[in-house]
Amino acid sequence: MDLDESFSSESSVDSDEELQEAFAAGKLRPGLNLELPASSKTINNTAGLNQTLLTIKKNLPWLERLDVTSKPATTHKDLISQSETDVHDDFKRELRFYCQAQATVLEVIPRLHSMSIPTKRPEDFFAQMAKSDDHMKRVREKLVEKQTAIERSEKAKKLRELRKYGKKVQIEVIQKRQKEKKEMLDAVKKYRKGQKDKLDFLENLPGEKKNSQNKKSADNLRPNKKREFKNKKFGFGGQKKRSKMNTKSSALDMSEFNPNINQKKPGKTGKGKPKPGNKNKRPGKARRQKAKSRKK
Repeated sequence: MDLDESFSSESSVDSDEELQEAFAAGKLRPGLNLELPASSKTINNTAGLNQTLLTIKKNLPWLERLDVTSKPATTHKDLISQSETDVHDDFKRELRFYCQAQATVLEVIPRLHSMSIPTKRPEDFFAQMAKSDDHMKRVREKLVEKQTAIERSEKAKKLRELRKYGKKVQIEVIQKRQKEKKEMLDAVKKYRKGQKDKLDFLENLPGEKKNSQNKKSADNLRPNKKREFKNKKFGFGGQKKRSKMNTKSSALDMSEFNPNINQKKPGKTGKGKPKPGNKNKRPGKARRQKAKSRKK
């Protein structure tokens, strides 16, 4: 059916409905329309159908008719059994048509060869398709749309399941933390009341585990000896000025301090008395001059 025919059929249906509504409301004059009762009986006139079939039937040879009645091919039994379960599935219905056409071809071609009729199509053969390209394009778009809708619904279903699983895991983690906190508070209360003598519950705190993990990761990221020596020698290629500046850590570092070298010895204890450690020290200039004058 073309689009124009569908539009005309829809408009005719709308007009009939409008007439029925107007007739029910009493807007139409009597005599123009006749209300007929709905027929409730169905008639199966087999004799009349057979008689009509005889009148239109023509006794032509099979080569003029080329009619074949066959079942679907046996090579697709599994697919056909699946297609029988759901007749409203477009893909499976088309697959059944394909299997039945395949079985027909397998039956007819040997029959034509026995009658010496060529079945190979010539190269310049031209046959008009039963359905137009526009119609097939619309069918293909419809099938793709259905497939994308199915994939979208499956993806949304997976996302919902993942959200439910994430919420479940989050609730379990929160409950576990609350349980650990409650146990630790109970242990602290028991320790305060004197029911416990040891603080073993403080060793398994979650913060300590994290600190130990951070220490392990820091040790793993530490450079080797060669890299440390080069870093110390070349200074990472960074800033060189203010490298000898004293800092709080360097000022408090007393590892290189040697009191025998850096610490000054005590001087004189009183006037005129030499220092205990300076016996061979040269006297001053005034004393030397006085000593010379005495010798003279």
